[in-house]
Amino acid sequence: MTRVGAAVVDITPPPGGAMAGFAARQDAARGGHDALSARALVVDDTAFVSVDVIGIDAAFSARIRRLCPLPDGNVTIAATHTHGGPVSMPGRLSVAADPAYLQALERGVLLAIEQAAGAREPARLYAGCGAEPGFAANRRHADGPVDRGVPVMRFDRMDGSTIAHLVSYACHPVVLGADNLLWTADYPHFARRALEEACPGSVAVFATGCAGDVNTGHSAAASLSAGYQADRTYARAMTIGEGVAQSALAAEMVAVSGPIGCAEAFADLRFESRESGTADELARAWRAASRSPGDIHHIWADWAGRQMGRDLEPMQARCTALSWGGVLILSLPGEIFARTALELRRSLGRDGPDHVIAYADDNPGYIPPLDEYAVGGYEVDEAHRFYGMGASIAPGVAEALSSAAQRAAEIAAKPTAADCTIKKVQHEREIQCHRMTKARHWGTRSHCRRA
Repeated sequence: MTRVGAAVVDITPPPGGAMAGFAARQDAARGGHDALSARALVVDDTAFVSVDVIGIDAAFSARIRRLCPLPDGNVTIAATHTHGGPVSMPGRLSVAADPAYLQALERGVLLAIEQAAGAREPARLYAGCGAEPGFAANRRHADGPVDRGVPVMRFDRMDGSTIAHLVSYACHPVVLGADNLLWTADYPHFARRALEEACPGSVAVFATGCAGDVNTGHSAAASLSAGYQADRTYARAMTIGEGVAQSALAAEMVAVSGPIGCAEAFADLRFESRESGTADELARAWRAASRSPGDIHHIWADWAGRQMGRDLEPMQARCTALSWGGVLILSLPGEIFARTALELRRSLGRDGPDHVIAYADDNPGYIPPLDEYAVGGYEVDEAHRFYGMGASIAPGVAEALSSAAQRAAEIAAKPTAADCTIKKVQHEREIQCHRMTKARHWGTRSHCRRA
């Protein structure tokens, strides 16, 4: 019998903290519109955790997984990528992180996993895919690729009441613009609220799909202004979030059953410099172009002096697969483009309601597919400066990550039913290593009931 638990922990900072996501936003947060949260969903001895921040780094993920009560290879931690949250990655996104908040964030994520693990109880699993609600658009190409639809899983107690939903949608949570000075999870907040209102006492977990080049219709350049934009309001975020929730609730759900499996695989994040000119030359040019302290050219000039061309050694990137009753939750790090998700789905040859998630276990920036490098643009040629990386992610990395996720998926989907072993595959320098970790089991307690 599969056991499921879910928990929500508030991770909202106090007013006055620096906000992450927009170079144009210079002012600190004035308060909160909605609570930021860490939401954990534990299924047997595996877990998916969603955190309302723009990103977490690999060291943070590794620490949480090492300290939590589950085997570290069984846990995926993904950021929702809200641009209405605090600075959550040291040394990235051109704004200093508050060490005290980072410690509080770590405690909050650990507590969410611990509470969800302690709340596990027998459950039935259901899955489906809601119709595309029509909000997502490729911001780089008119009629460009989008990973459409709203995959959803529902976890019910044996009495039929709902423990939790897992819903994903591949669209940037960046409805609110640089003029917003309130903590917010953006449209995922409204999606979760609608799901929880429809199933009182349940927990809604939202995961952002592969939306590196997908948002609700504005260009990347539109976020360089802190001015008011009529299409980037809380009212619009509510429309989008509630639309996503209604799509999930209207999905045709079928019961799923079978073993609970998981796997992780690794590939190298490689870097390639695309700048023309020396660091000193570029810094001088960008300082001359800067019109105010903290604007995009000021950030670039500072980056050229501090980071350009440095720390370019390959970084190990983790991809994971959870198989819950035959439904796959595939998770990749960074800002993955829609084309990568679509090609991964095709390579797996599956038509089911699988989730393909980005921003998981690390966020080093945009990871474009091969054909986007000739197009260039912000995501390819510029965003690494804002992220604080020494150069752009190199061509071929997106494809390597997709291959790693596919390897993990193939292993997670075929767990050994005779025992409770954890299957892992590790890829480094084109060599795969497998290791087995014995699973641990935990007791359960009652969670919450539908009113």
